[in-house]
Parts: sequence; C-alpha cells; structure tokens
Amino acid sequence: MELTEILGFCGALLVGLVLGLIGGGGSILTVPIMVYLIGLNPIIATGYSLFVVGTTSIFGAFKNYKKGCVDLKTAIVFAIPAFIVVYLTRRFIVPTIPEVVFTVNGFAVTNSIFIMVFFAIIMLLASYSMIKGRKNTSPIAIEDITYNYPLIALQAAIIGLLSGLVGAGGGFLIIPALVLLAKLPMKTAVGTSLFIIAVNSLIGFLGDVSNTAIDWPFLLSFTAISVLGILLGMYISKFISGKKLKKGFGYFTLIMAIYIVYKELF
Repeated sequence: MELTEILGFCGALLVGLVLGLIGGGGSILTVPIMVYLIGLNPIIATGYSLFVVGTTSIFGAFKNYKKGCVDLKTAIVFAIPAFIVVYLTRRFIVPTIPEVVFTVNGFAVTNSIFIMVFFAIIMLLASYSMIKGRKNTSPIAIEDITYNYPLIALQAAIIGLLSGLVGAGGGFLIIPALVLLAKLPMKTAVGTSLFIIAVNSLIGFLGDVSNTAIDWPFLLSFTAISVLGILLGMYISKFISGKKLKKGFGYFTLIMAIYIVYKELF
C-alpha cells in the first residue's frame, strides 16, 4: 500500500472524528481525500462519499434519537423531496455530464474539474457557516410547529441536487433550513439533520449502483474506519467543546477549498 493510500485511510478516521466532535462538517473532507490521496475519479468519489457519509451519519442520528433530539415528523417531511432529487441526480444527471463541460479561452473544463471546483464552492459555503456559527433559537413545542410545505420541498430539493452532485451531506444547509422553516430548536435541528443526511446519502448512493462498478472491499474498509472515527469523536466530545473546534475546522475547510480551486484551475 502506497503512502498516499495510508494517508487516505487516516483521512477516513478524520472524517468520522470530526463528525463525532462537532456534529457535522467531516463529510466535506471525504471527496478531496478520495480524489487527491486515494486517486479516484471525482465522479466516482462523490458516489462513494454518499455511502460513507450516509453510513457514518446513522450512528450520530441514533445517538441523538436516544437523547430525544430527532424530530421524525419533520425529518420525513424534509427528507422525501430531498432523497427523490438526490437519487434522480445520481441516477440520471451525473452520468450525462459530458467529458468537456465547456471551454474558456482554449482551456477545457472537464467534468472532473467542474465537479471539484463546484465542490470547492460548497466547501467555501460550509466554512463560512462554521466560522460564523449559529445563533440559538427559542424552543417551540412539536405540536405547535406549522410547516410551509412548498418552501420546505423547494429547499429540500435544492439540497438534494447539491448533495447528489458533490457527494456531501449538506448539514450546513439542512440545519438552518430546519431552524428557520420548521422552527426546531438547535439541538433537535442537528440531530434531525443527521437522520436526513443518512437517508438522503444512502438512497442517493443507490443511484450509482446501477451505473458504476463498486469497489466494495475498499468502500467498506473506508467506511468502517470512518464509523470508528465517529464513535471515537463522540467519546472525546464529552471532554472537548465542539463549538470551539468548529471555527478552527471552518478555517481549515476554507484553506482546502482555496487549494482545490488552485490545483484544478492553475
């Protein structure tokens, strides 16, 4: 096994560790690790990422469910349009992306460059969300929640499209939507988000199964290490404040996003 592959599997542990420590964000590392360290094609990497993110998020969602921090009704309302769109994106849209998406002044933007630069933009948004932080909201009783179904469906569909394209869970988009549209308190929004991410990601991955030959030994090994990481992160989080780590990880994500843009375009 080459050094880059060893670093790649160490990165899998980091993905889970970050998810366990700060409740999100770690999945944004999965695609860069698979592309730059493991050496996978970006389109394949985004599909594999959905499986890793989905499986790993199940453990975080289960932990939050036991604490009473998952609102299943809201999760179902939000997840249905999201997982329909993420599945359709992986099944029909991603396979039709042309080898050369467009050309600018003689520079051919291939599908690999397009996916990675688009992914870097998502990373920039995620880093901003983590650096800025979130304001606490006043709890609202579950029975008092009223749903703006069209707006929730639209937001969920957009998140499903982005998740399908870049293979990230999109928690930094889902959590604000749950707080603003469903009026959930922050802790419940975080737990519900992990449930939605798990469902969306795994169903989205099913769209790849019929289109791509899956390297199951590698994918299951990578995922198992990531799950080990989230369990370790959950344990360490008892002693370290995730809020303090989140801003630092946000700056790290920002630097990685800039690096990806530079590497792909220059």
